[in-house]
Amino acid sequence: MVADQAALRRAADALAGAKGPVAVDTERASGYRYSQRAYLVQLRREGAGTWLVDPIALGGRLDPLVQALDGTEWVLHAASQDLPCLAELGLRPGVLFDTELAGRLAGFDRVALGTLVERLLGFRLEKGHGAADWSRRPLPADWLTYAALDVELLVQLRDVLETELERQGKLAWALEEFEAVRTAPLPRPRTDPWRRTSGIHRVRNQRQLALVRALWEARDAVARDRDIAPGRVLPDSALMEAAARNPANEAELLALPVFRGRSQRRMSGVWMNALRKAGALAKSELPEPAGQHDGPPPPNRWADKDPDAAARLAATRAALATIAEANTLPVENLLLPDLVRRTCWQPPADLSPESVATVLRDGGARSWQIDLTLEALTKALAATAPPPAPPSGPASPSGPAN
Repeated sequence: MVADQAALRRAADALAGAKGPVAVDTERASGYRYSQRAYLVQLRREGAGTWLVDPIALGGRLDPLVQALDGTEWVLHAASQDLPCLAELGLRPGVLFDTELAGRLAGFDRVALGTLVERLLGFRLEKGHGAADWSRRPLPADWLTYAALDVELLVQLRDVLETELERQGKLAWALEEFEAVRTAPLPRPRTDPWRRTSGIHRVRNQRQLALVRALWEARDAVARDRDIAPGRVLPDSALMEAAARNPANEAELLALPVFRGRSQRRMSGVWMNALRKAGALAKSELPEPAGQHDGPPPPNRWADKDPDAAARLAATRAALATIAEANTLPVENLLLPDLVRRTCWQPPADLSPESVATVLRDGGARSWQIDLTLEALTKALAATAPPPAPPSGPASPSGPAN
C-alpha cells in the first residue's frame, strides 16, 4: 500500500527502475459516490512488483509517480473506463494496450478480464468486490488482494493477445484503435441528463416532465454537494412517483412510501421547493416532450420519415455484417453504429468513394476501418439512392399544330 509521500517515492523509484509495460487499473466507488474519482490505483511492472496507491490519502498529489511513468506503455482492461479518473490525477499513458479491446478485435465472444485470463492463461482470478464501496477506509485485506489480482496477469495477457492479433493480421488495426482510445477527448456532459431518469419514457405531459426535471436537478445538487451517488439520495422510482402525484404540500409528499423515512422527512423542504418552482413555470418554459438531438431519429422511425434512408441503412448494415463475419469482428468495432446511422441518414451528395471516405474520416473512423468498409459501404449507399430527378426545361407545346 502507498498512502504517504515516502511510500510514493519508493513506488515511483521501483517502477521507474523496472522494465517493460506497466499494468494499470483503478477502483472507483460507482453507486456510492457522486464523483467518478479513483479511490485506488493499482500498478505492476516486471521487476517492481505490485503497488496499490491510495490517491485519497495522498491528497491527489502523485507527482513522483507521474514522472516515473512518463512515456511508458500502459496495459489496461477497458481503458476508456479508467483513463478519465487517471487523468484527474495527472496520469496519462505514453502508449496504450487495451486487453479488452484486443480481445474484441481478436474475435473472442467474451472479453471480461477473468474470462480472458482463464481462457488464454489458465488461471482463475478471485472475484467478488468489483461493486464495493472503494471510498471506505481502511480497505479490508481481501479487497486489496482482489485489487492486486486485477493487474497480476495483465502484462502476460497483453503478450498473448498481441501474438494472437499478429497471427490474425490485426495487430496494426489494434494499435490504431489503442491510440484512438489514448488520445480521445474526455467525455462531455450529457445534454438534458435528467431525461435518463428510469421510467421517464412513460411521461408525456410537459408539466410532469418539468416536475421530473426539477426533482432531478435538486437531487443532483444534493448528491454533488455531499459526494453521494444520486440514487442513494433519492431513487428514481420515488422521484417519478412524486412527479406523477405532484403533492400540494409536505404532508402529501411525506405520505408517499419512500418519503416516509427519516432522511427524506429532513429533505422534504428541498423536494417541495423543486415541485413548486416547476409548477409555477410558464408554458413556454416547460421542457419539450422529446429532447433535442443533433443526429438522426431512432431507426425504427426511418421507414415513415425517410424510406430511402431506411433502405440505405438496411443495405449498409447487411454489408457491414458480412465484412465483420469474414474478419471475425464485432460489427460495432468495424464501424461505430452512430457513424453508420448518420452516414445513411445524410450521405454525401455525389456518393463517390472519396466523399464517403471523407465522411467516415470526419466521423472518427480509423484508417483500417475505412480500408475494410469503403467499397461495400459506397456500393450500398449508391444501390439505394433515389433515381435522379428528370431535367427541367421548357414545357412542350400542346394543342393542334398550325
